[in-house]
Amino acid sequence: MPHITTSDGVNLYYEESGSGTPIVFVHEFLGEYRSWEAQMRHFSRRYRCIAFNARGYPPSDVPEQPERYSFEHQRAGILAVLDGLGIERAHIVGLSMGAFATFYFAMKWPQRALSITLAGIGSGSMAASRAQFKEEALSNADDLLREGWVQGAERRAITPTRVQLLNKSPRAFDEFIGLLRQHSALGSANTLRGYQALRPSLSDFAAEMAACTVPALIVSGDEDEPCLDASLMLKRAMPSAGLVFLPQTGHACNLEEPDLFNAACERFFHQVESGQYRMRDPRASGGRML
Repeated sequence: MPHITTSDGVNLYYEESGSGTPIVFVHEFLGEYRSWEAQMRHFSRRYRCIAFNARGYPPSDVPEQPERYSFEHQRAGILAVLDGLGIERAHIVGLSMGAFATFYFAMKWPQRALSITLAGIGSGSMAASRAQFKEEALSNADDLLREGWVQGAERRAITPTRVQLLNKSPRAFDEFIGLLRQHSALGSANTLRGYQALRPSLSDFAAEMAACTVPALIVSGDEDEPCLDASLMLKRAMPSAGLVFLPQTGHACNLEEPDLFNAACERFFHQVESGQYRMRDPRASGGRML
C-alpha cells in the first residue's frame, strides 16, 4: 500500500495516475482521496495526478492526540507528499479543509507551488463567524465520538451547502455518503478539535497575501454562503488571484459540477504553464467607478 511518511512519523496513503506536470489534490473534511476521482480521471490524461488522505483518514494513520492535527501538520503533509515523491513544484488543488491547508502551504513554501487552487475556502474564517464555527467544530467532535460515522453520516451531510449535490445527483450523493461511512470517527473528531477549531484565520496572513506571487484560482459555489465573503476577500487581498463562481452550486463543487470545475482548473493551469497568467494590474484596484 503506497504511503508517504511525514516528519513526525505519520503515514499518509496516496494514489497517483498519469505522467507530466504534477497536480496534488487535497481533500475536504467530509472527503478523502476518492473524492477527486473525476479530476484524477480527467487530468491524468495529461498530468501526473496525486491524491492523498490526510492524517486521521484511513488508510492513512490516525494519531490519537488532537494536537497532532494542527494547521502546521496539515500544510506539512502536502510538503511531505512532494518531498516523498521527488516533486520540486506542483499545481496544488484543495477543497475546503484542503484549501485551507493549500493556502497555508503556499504562504510558507511558495517556491514549491506552480499554482494553488482554493475551492470552497473560508468557512469560519471571517470575524463574524469564527466563534460559531469553533463552537460547532468542538460540538461535532463530541457527537462523532459518541455516535460514529456509520449511523450519522447522512444526517451530517445534509446541510445548507450540500443539499445541492443531493438535488442534482442522488446517485453521486449516495456514493458520497457511502465513502463517508468508512471514515474514522476518532480521526474526524481529532481533525475538528486540532485543526478546524483552532486554525488561524485567512486574514491573519494579510502581509503574506499581499506579497504572494503564486498564481491562485479561487473557486466557490454561489450557494456556498460561508465561503462567499471569504472568496471575495481573498480576491481583493491577493494580487495573484483569479475568482470563479459556479452557479447554483454548493460546497462540494468538484463533485457537483465536475465538468465546470475541471474546465476552470484546466484553463488556469494552461495560463500558468504558458506564462500568460498575470498579476493584477494596480490600475484595476483603484476607487474610481467611471
